[in-house]
Amino acid sequence: MGRVMTEAKSYTLDVPGAVVTYDVRESEPPGGPVLMLVGQPMGASGFQALGAYFPDRTVVTYDPRGTSRSRLTEPVSQIEVRQHADDLYRIITELGRGAVDIFGSSGGAVTSLELVARHPEAVRTLVAHEPPSIKVLPDAEALAAVMADLRDTYQRDGFGAGMAKFIAFTSVKGEVPADFASRPAPDPAMFGLPTEDDGTRDDSLLGLNIISIPGHEPDFEALRAAPTRIVIGAGRESEGEMAHRGGLGVAARLGQEAVIFPSHHGGFLDESSGYAGEPEAFAATLRQVLETP
Repeated sequence: MGRVMTEAKSYTLDVPGAVVTYDVRESEPPGGPVLMLVGQPMGASGFQALGAYFPDRTVVTYDPRGTSRSRLTEPVSQIEVRQHADDLYRIITELGRGAVDIFGSSGGAVTSLELVARHPEAVRTLVAHEPPSIKVLPDAEALAAVMADLRDTYQRDGFGAGMAKFIAFTSVKGEVPADFASRPAPDPAMFGLPTEDDGTRDDSLLGLNIISIPGHEPDFEALRAAPTRIVIGAGRESEGEMAHRGGLGVAARLGQEAVIFPSHHGGFLDESSGYAGEPEAFAATLRQVLETP
């Protein structure tokens, strides 16, 4: 069972173009190794359940720039992966605890791989779970068209329309058909989404990262040369989905096999998320991976 963590202390960090908020939950007893939990577009709140299973570690979470508490100070139409990676590096430097361990989920896995490629000395072990990296996949061209269509739908019709298409896309198993992006759009009401456009265009997923995160190709040469121990993870229940396939593709390019984690893409989430996985079993697998020499 998980244990209640010590109370988090929140900090802000001024970075070029944004003010980033991060949280530090000190281990019990204090001084335990640092475990960063990194998502994208998921922020710190999505890791409450997982972090509770690591009371012996100092757990660090954050909201990526443009998400939740981490506000942009300059208007942008897209956030680049290198910017997210630089933000992580600045947080690690600010902590002053040396190299850290990282669990990166989804877009956070893409960001964390870029961090290791750019600053390998900052990360001891990286567990990158289901990075949605389309360029390692045989249907990369069709997937790029889907990402562009998701962005265009959001910009034209708003959040409900864009998210409905996104949900429909994430349910696809296997390679995406070449004509997928041109298929009729699903009704947002089918997914409980708003049918009216509220006029906002600052959604972190659909507005700021939908092209840059999936379209980013990891620097495999730098990753293979890094002293960081890199482990790629994939969910048992998400086999065939794009992010799962992306994880397998990244693992293959690194010359390894992915570690299979319990549950789905968000397998570390509990019932409060509305997308519950198996957080206790997920945390046990993560701990085993982190503690393997």
